Amino acid sequence: MNTLSMTMAKRRLWDDFTAENISAGILAAIFGCVATSFIIINSGTEAGLPEAYISSWLTAVWFFGGILGVYLAYTTKQPIAGAWSIPVGVMMAETLKLFPIEQAVGAYFIAGILVLLLGVSGLITRIIKFIPEPIIMAMIAGALMRFGTGIITGVANLPLIAGLTVASYFVAGRMTKKISPIIPAFGVGLLLSFALGHSSLDAFDATYKGLTVVMPEFDLGAIIAISIPIAILVIGAENAQATGVLMGEGYEPPVRKMTIMSGIGGMVTSLFCGPNANIAGPMTAISASDTAGPEKDKRYVAAFVCGVICLTFGWFSSYAINFLKLVPVPLIMTIAGLAMVNVLLSSMQAAFQAGKAFQIAAFFAFIIALSGVSFLGITAPFWSLVGGVVIALSTDTKAFMERLSK
Repeated sequence: MNTLSMTMAKRRLWDDFTAENISAGILAAIFGCVATSFIIINSGTEAGLPEAYISSWLTAVWFFGGILGVYLAYTTKQPIAGAWSIPVGVMMAETLKLFPIEQAVGAYFIAGILVLLLGVSGLITRIIKFIPEPIIMAMIAGALMRFGTGIITGVANLPLIAGLTVASYFVAGRMTKKISPIIPAFGVGLLLSFALGHSSLDAFDATYKGLTVVMPEFDLGAIIAISIPIAILVIGAENAQATGVLMGEGYEPPVRKMTIMSGIGGMVTSLFCGPNANIAGPMTAISASDTAGPEKDKRYVAAFVCGVICLTFGWFSSYAINFLKLVPVPLIMTIAGLAMVNVLLSSMQAAFQAGKAFQIAAFFAFIIALSGVSFLGITAPFWSLVGGVVIALSTDTKAFMERLSK
């Protein structure tokens, strides 16, 4: 156990709250709840799911994902956030068209079991050791780069509101270092949206929709098409991102525990139409970054705060999503991009540090993840890791074998 780990083990939650880690937790939650929830809404709508099932999907992944994050942050004293997998949400838009919801729910449950078994068996620790850190960090940078370019796209589509939001971000950053500049920037953007008539509370729907239980049916075709890709994405996209970020910041992430909890989360949410509740890569990245303050042993509070907000958002998501529907999409894209600035910078620096091994492999991992390609129903982050490892074996064979022998 390193010095940072020993220090964190002695922390007391209430003594560790700071303006920086609280605002970082709020920022991570805003990024997640605001920027990504529409993926679920769009996927469920495209697949033709009834509104009650879509609402239950949202409630389940945010509520149980938030609980997962609170538990892991508190027990490990590391900035590990919980939510759900964006690539899984995107994948289900098409996949749900192929199977009845009962069979999809059965496949979700099996996916949770697969992830759980990887954690209990300890195989996940060996898998993570097999992948060089620059490749993981390059995958993170490539997978999240679309959020960065979303800043420009958002400003192009909504020049005045999104442009002033970006300007507010820089002004707030100059005025104080105690609070993330995203918070006041989002406030400015939201106020302008309502003031200029792009948003109106007249369209707000106050009907509450909670969890809906769906009994699973187990179909081999659904298990092959849904369970295996979900398990791969949870491990290869979300958990790998979070693990890489934590390692890059000097933590010793409890990979096995993270995997076990992700498996349990997937099994629980499946019964309420939710494909997964697991470690959240981008939100962990925000919580673990220097946005949460200079004291790394206190950054876990950011993930704890994020989890509390996410589980609250989840329980009331039918209200929250109806409100978020009032916010212009370009503004959401802009806020999401600004939230990822520090994460992208640190990922790029860790992936492409001068003199470091695996640079060519990291570059290809980066461009594969950046491309957004999907093959065999599995999205780019996974293939980024596979491609990076294969290229590392051919270009840095000696360094790769030395890594495995340690």
